[in-house]
Parts: sequence; C-alpha cells; structure tokens
Amino acid sequence: MNPKRDLSTACIVALALVALTLKLAIAYNTIGTNDAVFFYGFAKVLSQHRLEWTYQHSHYFNHPPLTAYYLQGIYALTEQRWCQDIGVHFPFLLRLPGILADFLVVLVLLRMAKTDLQIPTWALALFALSPVSLMVSGFHGNTDPVMILFLVCAGWMCLRSRPVLAGLFFALSCQIKIVPLLFVPAFIFFWQSQGKSRNFLVPLTITTCLLWLEPLLNFPTLFAKNVLAYGSYWGIWGITYCFRLTGFHQFSRISFFDLEPAQNLVVSLLKGAIVSGALWIAWRQRHARGRAFIESLACTWLMFFILAPGVCPQYLIWLAPFILILSPPFYTALLLSSSIFLFAFYNITSGGLPWSVALAMDESKQPWIVWSLLPWLVLMAGTIALWRKTAERNLDLRLFRPQNCAPKARSHGLVKDPKIESAVAGIS
Repeated sequence: MNPKRDLSTACIVALALVALTLKLAIAYNTIGTNDAVFFYGFAKVLSQHRLEWTYQHSHYFNHPPLTAYYLQGIYALTEQRWCQDIGVHFPFLLRLPGILADFLVVLVLLRMAKTDLQIPTWALALFALSPVSLMVSGFHGNTDPVMILFLVCAGWMCLRSRPVLAGLFFALSCQIKIVPLLFVPAFIFFWQSQGKSRNFLVPLTITTCLLWLEPLLNFPTLFAKNVLAYGSYWGIWGITYCFRLTGFHQFSRISFFDLEPAQNLVVSLLKGAIVSGALWIAWRQRHARGRAFIESLACTWLMFFILAPGVCPQYLIWLAPFILILSPPFYTALLLSSSIFLFAFYNITSGGLPWSVALAMDESKQPWIVWSLLPWLVLMAGTIALWRKTAERNLDLRLFRPQNCAPKARSHGLVKDPKIESAVAGIS
C-alpha cells in the first residue's frame, strides 16, 4: 500500500463527488439548451409514432435506437404523477446518465493511472472539477458523456488485455453516438496484432446487431441516412467557419442538411480526410501498447476536431480524457479555452446569468460562434507543438543509434577484434 497515493486518490474522488453534486443541482433547477427541448419533443413523438416515423419526419433526430428507447422510457416515467410530485422532470432525467458517467470516467482514469499511464494527480484533480464537464453534463442536455464513458472503458480493457469486454464497451459507445465508429480500425488493428481480433469483433458485432435490429430489419436506408450519414452543423467550427468568413453565398448557410453544392463538396473532402487519417494512424500504431495505444486514440481525436466540418459545443468533452493522458499541459490549455468558449456560448444563448434555458437556434444570438475559434486554434497550436516535440525526439534517437556510430568506429580502426566487428555489424 502507498499512503500518499491512497490520499491522492481519495482527494480526487472527493472532488469528483463535489462536481457530481453541483451537476445534479444544476440539472434539477434548469431546463438546459434547445437540445433538451428537442429531446422532449423526440420522446413524445417516439412514444406516439415509434422510431421509423421519427427518423422519417425529423431531420434533427440522428441518434441510434438505444438513445430513442431511453427517451421513450424517461418520457413515460415523467408522465407519472408521483414523479411530478417530487419535481423530477424530463430534462433532469435526460442529463442524469451523463452526470453519473462523468463520475465513473474519473474512477476509470484513476485505475488507468495505476498502470504505466502515470497521470499526474493535479491533472486528474483538474479533470474531476472540469468546468467544461460541469457546463455540458450539468446544463446542456445531451448524451455525449455516456458515449465517452463507454469509449474510455473500451480503451481501459485494451490496457488490461480483455478483448471481449473491449468489444462490448466499444459497441455500447456506438449506441449512444455514431462517431466512435471512427476508431474501429484502431481497435481492430490493435487486437489483430495480438491475434485476438475475433474475441473483440464477436461481442462488438453481436451487441451492435441486437441493438440496431429494429432499423436494420425494417428501415435500413432511413437509418443510414439519418444516423450514419450525419455530418454536424456547417459553419460553426474551424475550417467551415473560416469558409463562412469569406462572405461567399454558397458557404453562408448554417445547417447540416439542404446545404449548397460547394458546402457538400467541402464536407465530403473533410470527411474523406478524417477517415483516411484515422486509418493511417491506426495502421501506423497497430503495434502500440499501453500508453502508446491511448495516445494514438488521442491523435485521432485531434485530427477529427481540427478537420471536422462541424463541432457542436458539447462535443468538447469527447476528447478530454484522451488529451489528458496524451499531455496534461495540452489538456490544461484546451480546458481553459473550451471553458471560455462554452461560458460565452451558454451565457449568450440563455440571455445572461442565471442560466435556465439556452436557445442556440435563435439567429440573433449567433455571435457566440466566433468564440469557437479559441479552442480550435488551441488544438491547432497544441498539435503542432506535439508534432515538433515528437520529431525532435525521433531525431535524437536516430543520432544516438549504434549504427550511426559503428561505421565511424570501424573506419578509424578502433574495433579490431573479429567477434566485436561481427557484433557491431549485426547491430548496424
């Protein structure tokens, strides 16, 4: 036992419990963003018309079936009189799984930190009290934190060499949002290099097929159009926002459907670059183990967020635990910039403090979009800094490899013994 480590762990858990309590209080006393309002509408429609009708008549509903089933469940629950009497409302139950997921992610990271990841205590404490997590999970009203919990658990199972559980957790993450499919190559190559790809793929395939059974059997084309082909909002993040700044009409529309041909072309190119980049990173790091594998997932997230056609504000919690492992200083800079952006977003869209309802769809409140450049630029700068650091480290390793010294030693006649000559030749 390590008393110092045990004390640090207890302090981080305590901070995570403080954050949990704050999020529960915020969720209980607020409605959240227009996402929470939309989800209530989705839940009502799903309860009346079921899943196929909802996909067919709503461009905005782009979530996998498991999310739909949960919405139906909590809608039915909040319609009960006893639930209304104790003040438990739909937006609270919508945010509750994400709030609990944030706490569980901290516990998983604490377990991972006991391996060779060695996450600094101060960084874990910062993550446990993250203002980004507080605003997104406590106020926003979406399912993103649950997806991240399952994805982090899948990575943890890779560290523990548990392919079956890794496949199960990865499948569950894909039931909340579709974006984890971007990491399928990384996980497959990882387990294939160990000869355990079947143990990973079987639970992944079975779980996915079971939970997607209804749309796959009854309306696969509609499901693919609404869920698998979703590309997020054009013009509120990074590259597509810069296109909007050009002032050209064909780049001016803010939406994720009925885009101009020029917008669709840019979106397709960016999506192609993201998929190609994910495949390249997965192949390059197929033999990575431990920290190196988690860092490869972080690099994929960086590539995604830099090139993504659209990133909604709540997405900023997606990459947080992975960047924390990759580089705590980078995570700190990203946390600061993301917190500033999110505070501006929620404050503008809710009309100032105290926040109750934040309506981002109101065009008169679009000035928040310019603040999204702050975390995007930090991601760009941090990625460049990490790339330069890695390049310098690789150069140093090449300079000090034995083969760079051996020819020089032989040319000067410093190595005379034939056995040593043979050994040096083998090294080089």
